[in-house]
Amino acid sequence: MSARYEELKGLKNLGQKYSYTDREVMLYAYGIGMGADPMDEKELAFVNEGTLTPRPLKVVPTFASVAAWGSGPGEMNLNRVLVVDGERDITFHQPLAGAAHITADSSVREVYDKGKDKGVVISHQTVLKNDKGEALATIVASRFARGDGGFGGPNLAQPEPHNMPSRAPDKVVDISTRPDQALVYRLCGDRNPLHSDPGFAKKAGFPRPILHGMCTYGITCRGVLQTYADYDPSAFKQHVARFSSPVYPGETVTMEMWKDGNVISFEAKVKARGVTVIRNGKTVLG
Repeated sequence: MSARYEELKGLKNLGQKYSYTDREVMLYAYGIGMGADPMDEKELAFVNEGTLTPRPLKVVPTFASVAAWGSGPGEMNLNRVLVVDGERDITFHQPLAGAAHITADSSVREVYDKGKDKGVVISHQTVLKNDKGEALATIVASRFARGDGGFGGPNLAQPEPHNMPSRAPDKVVDISTRPDQALVYRLCGDRNPLHSDPGFAKKAGFPRPILHGMCTYGITCRGVLQTYADYDPSAFKQHVARFSSPVYPGETVTMEMWKDGNVISFEAKVKARGVTVIRNGKTVLG
């Protein structure tokens, strides 16, 4: 077996310690666009703790993606210029608290070597746990390293993506993004200048800074929250999406959704440019 494959497959980092407060919870919700209407009580429940009548602050389920920002299985020594985020799959074991001390256990699940000049896909997971050691969420991410394939890893087939319904969508919603949204969302952890610096974005081949893929992922969670979940975070059991194209801050994201029992299939598009930005999306509600 390839030494490089064994090196990547063996990466593991257990017991990483993190904490967050209601500030981070509200910042994330605001970062994915909630609270734009200051009179919308349903969205205010995620971005405002200061109320005349006390109520618990709600936590967007996909806050799990930034609750332990920086956690991971270890240094992979990849050509970062050629690395892109491929997919995110979060399983929710219990609702997140409005503030908490948590630990993160990270490990590489599998390595898919596509061959020289074809890149490698690395699937890794992080399990978030509360201070009692109980699992809160399992986050599975895949990253596509276009410049690192061909090291002799086993020829494994990647899991098939979620199968999308062939009928017309059951529900369609438009979600606007703000021109400054990436500048807010980056404060949740991802400070990559691709999302904030025009010069860096142009060097990377984009006409202007792009929105974080994980912000778009959060926006799709918000879309399901406001339609099929009645703004109840505890209803979410799983949220999966594949990234296919970037969103530019200020664009409108159109979510198309299909409901089959407790499974919501979805895709997201920017119709103004005729591009699909999220494919093979699936939310499981409980």
